[in-house]
Parts: sequence; structure tokens; C-alpha cells
Amino acid sequence: MSVEVSDVNTEQWRDRKRHLWLMGLIAPTALFVMLPLIWALNQAGWHTLAQVPLWIGPGLLYVLLPILDLKFGPDGENPPEEMMEQLANDKYYRYCTYVYIPFQYASVILGAYLFTAKDLSWLGFDGGLAWWAKLGVALSVGVLGGVGINTAHEMGHKKENLERWLAKITLAQTFYGHFYIEHNRGHHVRVATPEDPASARFGENFWEFLPRTVWGALKSSVELEAQRIRRLGRSPWDPRTYLKNDVLNAWLMSVVFFGILIAVFGPALIPFVLIQGIYGFSLLESVNYL
Repeated sequence: MSVEVSDVNTEQWRDRKRHLWLMGLIAPTALFVMLPLIWALNQAGWHTLAQVPLWIGPGLLYVLLPILDLKFGPDGENPPEEMMEQLANDKYYRYCTYVYIPFQYASVILGAYLFTAKDLSWLGFDGGLAWWAKLGVALSVGVLGGVGINTAHEMGHKKENLERWLAKITLAQTFYGHFYIEHNRGHHVRVATPEDPASARFGENFWEFLPRTVWGALKSSVELEAQRIRRLGRSPWDPRTYLKNDVLNAWLMSVVFFGILIAVFGPALIPFVLIQGIYGFSLLESVNYL
């Protein structure tokens, strides 16, 4: 049954925050935006200060966003029911999630380069970055992964195959491709029950919750996908099913992508890969904990 949108509602109601959806590109472009500032600080002779902007990711997450929350407060406005079908068919909102992905991976590659480069003279540095600046780069890239999981969450709920594959591509940065399975077919079925690894238990602190939810989500996703394959009359242990296994093919994306980066930038990139990945999915789990 289709929903008819009246001309009155179409004329009277507008998404006043429509242009603000593009703010989602702030995180995946932040490292690139910081490069001119870093160069300028180095030219001014402030070489230590020039490395501080590489912490832009945590700065956005823990400073800018709370300030914006305090300034604007809660937003209780919802579109009228009559507008929902029109908004759902407006491709602008989908494109806002699609465009996140190329900027996300461009920033991962830039971060990998900055983390391992021994000569950054073009930015005004004498050699490479200090260890604490490298940590800032890894955490800033990790923020992209954490925000990217939210992007993947939206696309993973769609029915179109393109958006579901884009969800897995987005999740590859954090090695969390199995979230695509566990969230949709596990969490939504068992939410707020003892069987749901993504729901915190009463009295459980975050550091108790984190390892339990990470392992529980991984285990659950493997079991759920194995059940799906068995319903198709196949064995999940049959190598011919591996590429059609949505957990394994999602993990394969991570292995291939970071395998190529490590081949290009060397083993020195391994700490970067681990830090950004763990930090990225921990941001998701901190939201689940709350």
C-alpha cells in the first residue's frame, strides 16, 4: 500500500538540516585538511606544535562534538509521517553515505604513509614523525573506522545488494565485517536479552563488556552464517562455500586491503593497522555499552 504525500505537507515541511548531512565528510577529510596547517606551523619554526594537528580525530570526537551537543542541545523534530516515503526515495541521503567510503580509504592510505614515512620534508619536518604523533595518526584514522561502522550500519539495513556490499567494504577497515551479520540477524533478534553479546549486563563495566561483546559478536556471526549455509543444503566447511560466506568474504576484504598496504609500506605499518582497527571497533562497542 503506497503512502500519498499531500501537497500541503510537501509545501509546508522541509528538512532544514538537509545540507548538514554533508558534515559527515568532516571526519574522513580531516587529515587532508590538516596538511596545510602542519606545513604552515613548520614554516613558522613550531615543529613540535606542527605534529599536534595529527590528533584531529580524537579532537573532533572528544572536544568538538561535545561542544556542539552543548550548544545545540537535543533535537526532537521528526518529519511528518506523510513525508517518510518521499524522504526514503530521496537519493541525496543515500549518496551522503556512499561518498564517505572513498574519502575514508583515501585517509587510511594517507595515514599509513604518514605513519611510516621517514622523510616528510615536503611538510617541513626533518625526517619522520615522533612516536606520539604517529599514535595521533593511528587514532585519527581509527575514528574514521568507528564513524564508518555507523555508515555501514545504515547501508547494511538496506535490501539492495550494492548497499550491503558497500557496508562490508566500509567495515573492512576495522576488521569488523562480521558486524554486518551479527547486528542484523543476531542483535535485532536478541537485543536486551542475556543472549545478546551487544547488550551490557547489569553492573558490568565497560572493560568487562568490551572483550565479552567482541568475542560474542564474532562467535555469533560465524554461527549465524553457518546456519544460513546449512539451510541452503551446503556444509559451511566446504571450501566451495567460503567466498559465498558473508563473514569470510568480509574478513577477506580486510586481509587483502591491509596485506597490500603492509606490502607497500612495510612491516612498520603493523602497529598502525592494529591500533586504528581496535580503536575503531571499540568506539562502536562504547555506544553499544551505553
